[in-house]
Amino acid sequence: RSAWGAFRSVALPLARPAIVAGTALALMETLADFGTVAHFGIPTFATGIYRTWSSMGDRIAAAQLSSILLVFVVLLVWVERMSRKQARYHHTSKRYQEITGLQLNGWRAVTAFMFCALPMVVGFLAPLAMLLWMHMSDGHDLFSPRYLEMITNSVMLAGITAILAVVLSLFLVYVANYQRSWLAQFANKVVGLGYAVPGSMIAVGILIPLAAFDNAINTLMQETFNISMGLIFTGSLAALVLGYLVRFMAVSMNTIQASLAKVTPNMENVSRTLGNGPFNTAMKVHVPIISGGLMTAGLIVFVDVMKELPATLIMRPFNFDTLAVQAYNLASDERLAQAATPSLVIVAVGILPLILMSRAIMRSRPGSQKNS
Repeated sequence: RSAWGAFRSVALPLARPAIVAGTALALMETLADFGTVAHFGIPTFATGIYRTWSSMGDRIAAAQLSSILLVFVVLLVWVERMSRKQARYHHTSKRYQEITGLQLNGWRAVTAFMFCALPMVVGFLAPLAMLLWMHMSDGHDLFSPRYLEMITNSVMLAGITAILAVVLSLFLVYVANYQRSWLAQFANKVVGLGYAVPGSMIAVGILIPLAAFDNAINTLMQETFNISMGLIFTGSLAALVLGYLVRFMAVSMNTIQASLAKVTPNMENVSRTLGNGPFNTAMKVHVPIISGGLMTAGLIVFVDVMKELPATLIMRPFNFDTLAVQAYNLASDERLAQAATPSLVIVAVGILPLILMSRAIMRSRPGSQKNS
């Protein structure tokens, strides 16, 4: 077959789950975007929920807007899952043919280079150059105590959330795949909604019940022991981390689920034939094979939490700022040169995990390296 024929008949069908997942991911990102539409004054559900909550103080209206948006989110997730249905793909052999590059010449080489370079130039290099220019012209001191505190806050929240997300996602995915529990299947479907939901909607959905719970505990402690407990959940980082988990658990679950495709049914059958139970099979077979996927899932969640804005704006404790919040506040005041400083730090902190993630993905490609 020709190269184009092989692509249509072999590569494209195999890539179908990834194409559908990538398209759904782009739609979810657009639906949940806050910073861009807020800066350009575009009214969306995400900005409307935030303004209704923070500026008007109307919790009921914010909850109503969130409920309407939830209908669209459920519909989007349903369409994405119906398009994939129950399709699953496994590599049945470790005898891969090494992937070799195709040498292009002339106009084909120029076209391929321009096509591949365009997203990098428009989406990264050009904005990065503008941020660097604005920072050097009138930016803030990057090593001031204030910025070091915000960097610490951002990295701490991202690290805690990434670890919890990977652990919880591994548990839910494993139980849903191998124990066939209806409860785990249902939990996976509910968790999958999180990434399509804007952070402002998640914040409203979490703060309303948690605030009532905090008030109930505080009232009980005052009436019983004459002790004021304060806001245990909504006044601490607990609510914020919970919001991050609800928002980004779907990311880590999808990554781990894709990594489990490396584990063929034959591997599991051999392990269980040797007398290993579900837990030992998971620890001795699954975890070592998908360790790269676990790291990738953690890195993706880490980067996403670093730049998460609406949930942080609503649920953060008093006097607790992150780099994303600082960049938003400065940009809202049209102090774009000063806003470039925290934005550059977010980019710098996010580049290293992305490099590691890219290397892990390249190593995990079948046939990308010779088997010894």
